[in-house]
Amino acid sequence: MNLKDIASKELIKGYHGKMVHSKSMTWVFWEVEKNAEVPEHHHVHEQIMHVVQGRFEFTLDGKTAVYEPGDVVLIPSNIPHSGKALTDCKLMDVFSPVREEYR
Repeated sequence: MNLKDIASKELIKGYHGKMVHSKSMTWVFWEVEKNAEVPEHHHVHEQIMHVVQGRFEFTLDGKTAVYEPGDVVLIPSNIPHSGKALTDCKLMDVFSPVREEYR
């Protein structure tokens, strides 16, 4: 499998993701347009977010910070979170269990 062969899906306006699914997790490679926002939400999945490129404002459980390349954020199950791309960004997210709605 190669990322160039995986079709990108725009699941949220400005968030273009390539999804890789295993039996127990989903790995998403996002290209995010500047100023694109994901509204506050929560889900049963544990999530790990990694900023590959750009600057990303992220709010987790009411606390907001700006993340840059190399930063990693651990997002526990059912904790409210939201985000906004301050620049064009490349992000990676890992979810467990699988995000079935991303298939």
